[in-house]
Amino acid sequence: MSQPTAVILLQMGGPDSLDSVKPFLLNLFTDRDIIKIGPSFLQPLIARSIVRKRAPKVRGYYEKIGGKSPIRELTQEQAAALEAVLGEGYRCFVAMRYSLPSTRDALDAACKSGCSRVIALSLYPHYSRATTGSSINELNRVQKGSGHPLPVTFIDRFFDHPLYIDALVEKIQAGLSQFPDPSGVDIVFSAHSLPQSFIDTGDPYLAHIQGTVRLVVARLGKVNHFLAFQSRAGPVKWLEPSTEAMLKERAEAGCKEMLMVPLSFVSDHIETLYEVDIQYGEEAAALGITTFRRSPSLNSSPLFIECLAALVRQATERRGNP
Repeated sequence: MSQPTAVILLQMGGPDSLDSVKPFLLNLFTDRDIIKIGPSFLQPLIARSIVRKRAPKVRGYYEKIGGKSPIRELTQEQAAALEAVLGEGYRCFVAMRYSLPSTRDALDAACKSGCSRVIALSLYPHYSRATTGSSINELNRVQKGSGHPLPVTFIDRFFDHPLYIDALVEKIQAGLSQFPDPSGVDIVFSAHSLPQSFIDTGDPYLAHIQGTVRLVVARLGKVNHFLAFQSRAGPVKWLEPSTEAMLKERAEAGCKEMLMVPLSFVSDHIETLYEVDIQYGEEAAALGITTFRRSPSLNSSPLFIECLAALVRQATERRGNP
């Protein structure tokens, strides 16, 4: 029997307890792939200062969604579902960028399982050097430092894959079914924001987000749709409009029913469970939007898992059968 191929799912991660909120934030703010704060030798010091101020507030957000992020369990469920669909010849592992299991943990597990090569599958559909780029850089660093590096094939985007679009449309239609008359609903696609400077220097993230929206809307037909960006932090210029500004704009235009679609997230995390469900839900109510709903996250949707499986099979064919 040939040696199996390791499929490593690359994801951001999240704190698995309230006590791990601070270490998680520190890992994030010291990563110069995602944010550069001053000269490199000073970034760890500056990051610690930022985290000291932010951690209590962020800890409070996690308290409201059960005391931790569910992203580890959800990603492990995705890995198990993907392995079942791929069948014999593949083993699936999870690598979190800023929490556990780490990239090193995933590679060690792949080696111990006798895998002969790696397909690294980013769970960020829309490429950015701040997300997928950072995870790939980390995998390359760990590989370089290991005594037995495995050959790696990267899947770094799938924003326009037909099965990904199918999976999104399915969830949006499920969300719209919660309204008596879906034709009158404002659909707000809310993607994770990014500093404008990334786009100005060639990052394709915004074009990928816009591409997904175009493909989804073409499938949905005539709908009232808008694009906004959430989760920004810091004083630099971020992608606009912000989701908060979009809520206000649509309320002023007379919107009473809104479906929010978390676009760049493939599983529930603080951005959906707190930021959208709680924060934006409260803001929408205060602005007079009487019915505010969110489309379900992809999580382990069979269509989404089929999309991931198709990507892996395509990568296998490009490289040659195991």
